[in-house]
Amino acid sequence: MTLITLGLSHHSTPIELRERMAFAEADLVDALARLRALPGVAEAAILSTCNRTELMTVGRAVDEAALVAWWQADRRVVALDAQHVYCHHERSSVEHTLAVASGLDSMVLGEPQILGQMKQSFAIANEAESLGPVLSRLFQHAFSVAKQVRSETDIGAHPVSVAYASVQMARRIYEDLTQQTALLVGAGEMITLVGRYLQQQGVRQITVANRSLERAEALAADLGGRAISLAQLDDALPGADLVVSSTAAREAVISFDAMRKALRQRRRKPVFMIDLAVPRDIEPRIGKLADVYLYTIDDLRHVVAENMKLREGAAVEARTLIAGQADVFMRWLDARDAGDTLRALRHQAARQRDEVLDKARRRLVNGEAPEAVMQFLADTLTNKLLHAPVSRLGQADRVEQGVLLEATRRLFGLDGSVPGDDDHER
Repeated sequence: MTLITLGLSHHSTPIELRERMAFAEADLVDALARLRALPGVAEAAILSTCNRTELMTVGRAVDEAALVAWWQADRRVVALDAQHVYCHHERSSVEHTLAVASGLDSMVLGEPQILGQMKQSFAIANEAESLGPVLSRLFQHAFSVAKQVRSETDIGAHPVSVAYASVQMARRIYEDLTQQTALLVGAGEMITLVGRYLQQQGVRQITVANRSLERAEALAADLGGRAISLAQLDDALPGADLVVSSTAAREAVISFDAMRKALRQRRRKPVFMIDLAVPRDIEPRIGKLADVYLYTIDDLRHVVAENMKLREGAAVEARTLIAGQADVFMRWLDARDAGDTLRALRHQAARQRDEVLDKARRRLVNGEAPEAVMQFLADTLTNKLLHAPVSRLGQADRVEQGVLLEATRRLFGLDGSVPGDDDHER
């Protein structure tokens, strides 16, 4: 069985392509069924966040090119540059998954949010019944390793996250946040973190807008702010000095026309806006309006780069730990594959034995001499058991034949490393 992780991320893929290749959470169960239906795919999972989308598959003879073609067609993307897509196999896939779960591949080094997103992906794949023994164990191992990394290294010692970086960038525009008002669009984990950081900075007023007014009210109560529905969003824009948006909407929730109208009411007072959503919540051309400072999640790279230096030492230690834990998983996987192979070998040998034994019995019934039947049984069974390995050896090229011959000598004890039959009988 081959383990493959195919993906694209913020490292090499622009936000415009990431948002087109992403999967909405509501679509994941159906998408997993379609992915699982591909030839050779026995297990499947999809991780889709603002910064990355990854397909994880396990199967026999899974075609990497077919996976890319399926992904492209499923997302209706006509052109996909190969430089944007990465692919990990076997141990590389395991190590990558452990690193992602531990926050070592995130835009903000060591951020913990990705772990929750991976747990959600695991739960959805489990619900879709697209997991099997390998991916189930890999996810559980990744969760355990991520916990170990955070407890045994200083990777999470500093308060650095995309949410924290958002607030840091806001402070570059407004030195004193206590005099500003904030409008938070959405009520998920990212917005909650942003809201808490803004609250710690003493922001004068926080308004939470969300499709579910009940969720907006719950978050607003926690932040000491007020709640509105998305229907009231346009009316709230003129009073907001900071706007941070992160929803799961498939289209922009803040339009160009609504923002232009809000700016007229603000009388050229500047507005700081951060769009943390993929697909984007804020129409990109809003950034061209005078007095608007609009940043996307990709723009946070520069702020993040400054803060990552605090965690680089811990990251080296964490990667050493992850490498060891990848070895642990691969030993389990190799043992599992060996067990499957040995079971298949025993099953094939038993089937061949039964076929020859059935023919020998028919010969006895037909009156053939027992000695001749025993000879037939021994010769035929020997030929059947040796036919496949002898044929493979004969068909192999020179280099492969040398490897196979060495393996044959060891497997069949021809190098003297396995005791002979007489030794076992004594």
